[in-house]
Amino acid sequence: MKFSCTQENLKTGLANVVHVAGKNINLPILNNTLIDVSDGLIKLITTDLEIGITATIRGKVEKIGRATVNAKLLTDYVNLLPTGRVDVDLTADELKIACGNFKTKIKNEDAGDYPIIPVVDKKNYFSFDFEEFKKIANGVVFAAAADETRIELSGVYFEFNEQELTLAATDSYRLIEQKIKYKNKINMPAVKKLIIPTKSIIEVTRLATRGDKIEVADEKNNNEIRLYAAENQILFVYDEVELVSRIIEGQYPDYKQIIPNVSQENKTITTLDRRELTQAVKAASLFSKANVNDVQIDFSAVDKKTTVSSVNSQSGESLAEVSSEISNKDNNVVLNYRYLLDGLSNFEGERVIIEVVDSNTPVILKSENQPNCFYIIMPIKK
Repeated sequence: MKFSCTQENLKTGLANVVHVAGKNINLPILNNTLIDVSDGLIKLITTDLEIGITATIRGKVEKIGRATVNAKLLTDYVNLLPTGRVDVDLTADELKIACGNFKTKIKNEDAGDYPIIPVVDKKNYFSFDFEEFKKIANGVVFAAAADETRIELSGVYFEFNEQELTLAATDSYRLIEQKIKYKNKINMPAVKKLIIPTKSIIEVTRLATRGDKIEVADEKNNNEIRLYAAENQILFVYDEVELVSRIIEGQYPDYKQIIPNVSQENKTITTLDRRELTQAVKAASLFSKANVNDVQIDFSAVDKKTTVSSVNSQSGESLAEVSSEISNKDNNVVLNYRYLLDGLSNFEGERVIIEVVDSNTPVILKSENQPNCFYIIMPIKK
């Protein structure tokens, strides 16, 4: 194996794949990157057996071959190289790298032992603007369960409808749903439902684009991300990077059932400044009870204000008032301040809408600027 490429291309390619490789004691080869050079293409591949990612980089191929070396070591070294041409040559059990006045040898392991990345059929796909998809994905993944006690809640729910994709995540204490319209849809069924691991979503949002991308006939627009769904796998393709992930088996809960189904007249609807509310909640959080993270929120329709408060017998108390537009009736609720701040930080725009039925019913948060998004928090019962 022998090839040359620019330091920038190699650096960006490694940045796209290195996060999937980790410290695997049971199967050490998973800590490596597989370099596969064939048919004039240079591919960098990593996998943790749940996610497989391949980045194709542009360069000059002199001899085909395969090598596998420690991913983090290779990435850290390439990041230190000067801008310019990098020459890579595999001899015996060593990978030789030269760039300017830098030269190194990295131990190579048998590429034949590296796991095979699953292949997903590319006949059918959904596509989106990548920056919009990344924003939506980052805006839901935070609400997924952190553990796998209920495996289906540890992923992000994807529902492909006729005109748009619905993404949702919940840990059973809070839930967020966002929608994004397709850029293109080719030969896919009208409705398809999947649960994607949160790690896979996070890796997709990390993907970077190279400046001098390879010209591929039907994939020249590097602003588009394509999703190819199979029975047990999903493939994300962006620029010259392909990420294939397993799909979580299981039935996602029918979260629509927890949305309060009452008329507008029977709930308190409050509109207020998002930043002012955030500051008030942060102040109250300093005095919330340990392990409870509770803050009291009172809505006064007469005084047109929202009061955020907390009391701690050991440290003190906080009370802050925020001017608000409040319709219908006075109300109050106790919420986990961490969940509330998570939702507020993932909204866009200056104003947020809060809908409250009573102190025991799920609270709905919306943003005036995001009609296709809502966030629900379960209240802390007194």
